[in-house]
Amino acid sequence: MDFALILVVGTFATGLIWLFDSLVLKRSRRIAASRGDKATEPAIVEYSKSFFPILLIVLVLRSFLFEPFRIPSGSMMPTLLDGDFIFVNKFAYGLRLPVLNSKIVELGAPERGDVVVFRLPSDPSINYIKRVVGLPGDTVVYEASSKRLTINDEQIPVEPLGTFDGDPGIDLVREDLGGRDHGILLRRGAISPGGTYQVPEGHYFVMGDNRDNSQDSRFRGVEFVPDNNLVGRAMRVWMSWRSLSEGGPRWSRIGTSIE
Repeated sequence: MDFALILVVGTFATGLIWLFDSLVLKRSRRIAASRGDKATEPAIVEYSKSFFPILLIVLVLRSFLFEPFRIPSGSMMPTLLDGDFIFVNKFAYGLRLPVLNSKIVELGAPERGDVVVFRLPSDPSINYIKRVVGLPGDTVVYEASSKRLTINDEQIPVEPLGTFDGDPGIDLVREDLGGRDHGILLRRGAISPGGTYQVPEGHYFVMGDNRDNSQDSRFRGVEFVPDNNLVGRAMRVWMSWRSLSEGGPRWSRIGTSIE
């Protein structure tokens, strides 16, 4: 189900009905009332006048300003957790028309280290969230054995921080990606794809912070993300929820800025 398409159709339909009533039907009711006849407003017009302003506001906010997004997996741990609800800045990389997704105003471009939401290249109906690692024209090397990144012949600095959440099989590491410090998880003994990747113009190379548990640009179906597939930049956690058996809301994460 394409919610954006439904929202656009609903907004235009209710708006057109309201406009048609204002230009045609309302005048007919006035004429009927002047003759003493009973003239009632059709139910569809009443509903359209009620819903149009709401739909229009939601359409503008969701299409051009902010959109909520739920983190569906642990691929971005430790930065984002499964069950986090975040706000996505829709205008960070330019204003785009809803549904068509064509850019109408250029406002900026992703920077290395940004956490972005994008439409999956192999299935645009699915949204993914990853971190931008390679910019257009970059040469990205990921060494599967050492789990280290090299971008344009410069190895990305890392700092070991110990184990993650007391699990001796998962190392927590701080990575400095273009001046953007963030945590990544490396699983001992896990083997994930590596190689050399030349980022085409107009595309981005993305990776999850949970490096050994992330379906990202190293995998077929994701690969390089076209600029047209970008949805926006992840900004802030507004709610974090786990099952009641696991403790329910994570209150400490509410309002957390995404770095």
